[in-house]
Amino acid sequence: MRGIVVAAATVCLVLGLAACSSDDGDGDDATVTAEPTTASAPPTEERAPSQEPLGSVEADAYTAETALPQLTFDRMVEIEAIPGTDDAVVITQDGMVQRFSLTDESVEPTAFLDVMSKIITDPGNEEGLLGIAFDPDFESTSLFYIYYSAGPPRQTILERYTASGDAADPASGEVLLRIDDPFSNHNGGALEFGPDGYLYLGVGDGGSGGDPEENGQDTNALLGKILRFDVAGDGISIPSDNPFESGGGAPEIFAYGFRNPWRFSFDRETGDLWVGDVGQNTWEEVGDVTIGGNYGWNIMEGDECFEAESCDQAGLTLPRAVYGRDFGCSVTGGYVYRGDDMPELEGWYVYGDYCTGNIWALDTSSDDSEPVLIAETGLQIPSFWQDADGEIYILTFNNAVAKLARR
Repeated sequence: MRGIVVAAATVCLVLGLAACSSDDGDGDDATVTAEPTTASAPPTEERAPSQEPLGSVEADAYTAETALPQLTFDRMVEIEAIPGTDDAVVITQDGMVQRFSLTDESVEPTAFLDVMSKIITDPGNEEGLLGIAFDPDFESTSLFYIYYSAGPPRQTILERYTASGDAADPASGEVLLRIDDPFSNHNGGALEFGPDGYLYLGVGDGGSGGDPEENGQDTNALLGKILRFDVAGDGISIPSDNPFESGGGAPEIFAYGFRNPWRFSFDRETGDLWVGDVGQNTWEEVGDVTIGGNYGWNIMEGDECFEAESCDQAGLTLPRAVYGRDFGCSVTGGYVYRGDDMPELEGWYVYGDYCTGNIWALDTSSDDSEPVLIAETGLQIPSFWQDADGEIYILTFNNAVAKLARR
């Protein structure tokens, strides 16, 4: 299996937004800096990450440059451009959506939507406002969607809003889906429209450690899944080609067997769906997701057996790449690069780790490709963003946003 291997499993380096544990789951002056996390000794096993150039993508040849300096909010988890405008929004875990200009850094962000009162009382580290997506026809419909944690009782909610002028109409909120959560962690949170026009939602396995309720492999449960909905029109419905639309499981399911799918995205050229799935004690993983696929949790963690006595791998899709605890503790899914600034990265999937700030690239054109460790930023990375030009930005819990750039 292609990937990055470590000598021993340890607890997470930093307990972060998507981080797990055994219980619960240098640049120039223009570079974003932060106190680096403490790293383990370099791995010595034969599956260590490549430190040699692979094609024209070189190890440790990229950096995180300061970008969007007007964004200094605490716990930023997603940026999304507002269709038909030169603006975007940034969401924070506490329930705020802020609108800001993509063309004028001197303009102060303004409130777009405040759902702080809806967020769960005394939320866990991984709960809160986690996702936002604008309708592909937003210019005509003014509709957008958010995903957040509510309670008590503990639930995750998909809700639709209508924008009015430069902000959302707070009275327009309409709950489309409620999912009961047994624990406070593994909430997933990615919310994206696919090239098919359907709305996709990543949901974690419900939390605790080891998936005690076996949700990942239960096709009748919505937890531990990537879900897909048709939200055209007034309500919410099931696409006719969802794998269990005619029976055998929950009709909302697109793919299953995930522990905590923390950020997924669609390749804007091929339409392929790429996801980062947070591991338990040993392995973080990334993979490309296809309809009806079973991605292994909790039979597998990464490409190794998790429940050794029942490790039947028949019908499972193993990850495209993994890494272990010497390199981080909580994967953050990213984007396939489609920009012009770094043509050598064209078609490479860029992703990172929340705990260490390491960033890798994986050549999506070859199933035999191995990830290259392209940057060691020392930042806490909860999310990435891809702008209209295909360039990749790095959201951080260091109250700053950076842009991926060649050194």
